Amino acid sequence: MNIRCAKPEDLMHMQHCNLLCLPENYQMKYYLYHGLSWPQLSYVAEDDRGNIVGYVLAKMEEESEEDPHGHITSLAVRRSHRRLGLAQKLMDQTAKAMVECFNAKYVSLHVRKSNRAALNLYTNTLKFTISDIEPKYYADGEDAYAMKRNLSPSMSDLPSDL
Repeated sequence: MNIRCAKPEDLMHMQHCNLLCLPENYQMKYYLYHGLSWPQLSYVAEDDRGNIVGYVLAKMEEESEEDPHGHITSLAVRRSHRRLGLAQKLMDQTAKAMVECFNAKYVSLHVRKSNRAALNLYTNTLKFTISDIEPKYYADGEDAYAMKRNLSPSMSDLPSDL
């Protein structure tokens, strides 16, 4: 397995992984927006044959009066490659880049209230905390937990070859 920064030619494969794994899907222009605006923040996980089996799509929040902070737009790992630590490696690499490139103080994300597996990953493994509940956040009307993870300057000490 290899974790690396996403390249423009990966965006179609990231979108395909999203379609296979998640109920929230995005148009290609949204992937392009992230890839062109924050090229250093999105990462892919490749299997031994170079196939993309997971990704994290991330950005910096631009219209914020608060401390600089990032946001995880989407995280997905194909079912066949789950429970291998790929989600944690993707998220750690993105957090490291947020601190190094933008001096981010924290990272935020949203997760469906019903997504117990993701909630467990975010709270127990990645140390996110629930900061709020956003009613009817998703297109189908489901509520979301708004979550945050503080990022310390020591994040930049993580190895770059996770």
